Amino acid sequence: MSDFLYLYRGGVRGTSPEQIQQTMQKWMAWFKQLSEKGHVTHPGHPLENAGKVVKGSKKTVTDGPFAEAKDIVGGYTLVQASDLDQAVELSKGCPIFEGEGTVEVRPIMQMNM
Repeated sequence: MSDFLYLYRGGVRGTSPEQIQQTMQKWMAWFKQLSEKGHVTHPGHPLENAGKVVKGSKKTVTDGPFAEAKDIVGGYTLVQASDLDQAVELSKGCPIFEGEGTVEVRPIMQMNM
């Protein structure tokens, strides 16, 4: 098994408490399904919209991240899969797609220390 990172971008967020609750239930059901099959190594967390960006050799700090809403990373999950193809297939159950969001699937490089 190899480790992968899911980065969640965009997706429509619920506007009413009922919609938010329904969306969260879908996410929890998806996480439960992946966990029961042994794929989730860390469920991750949603990320706040606020933050800072540190950039360049002078380590300049600016407010951010400022990007198109569809490009902002909203959260992450660490998963295990046999290969990239399986990790991609597992991501297809993510509720973010109902809001036209994306899941970026990235292999995690193993480093010997």
